Amino acid sequence: MRLCAGEASVGELADPFDMALPSFMKHIHVLETSGLVQSEKSGRVRTCRLSPDALLGAEDWFQQQRAIWEARLDRFEAYVMKLKKEKEQAAAKRPSRTTKKKGS
Repeated sequence: MRLCAGEASVGELADPFDMALPSFMKHIHVLETSGLVQSEKSGRVRTCRLSPDALLGAEDWFQQQRAIWEARLDRFEAYVMKLKKEKEQAAAKRPSRTTKKKGS
């Protein structure tokens, strides 16, 4: 989330976390390998920045999944409404419990 605000040094990024800097660098390396983060070293300071274009593939996938699940939920809602309507129609056809039998 910090990188959403702009570039930051690895030290600044690691500061809020309770882990050794070498361990944190492994996490940065994974993000670099995936293409989500770019870093460059200037002297002793390594600066990182987001690569938002790397998220475009994920965004496309999420949009496809959203469309699939919305369609499924729409079908489920239609099915539930159908069951509800059938139950109401069946209840309307049954005789009322308040009606007394003849001869009682």
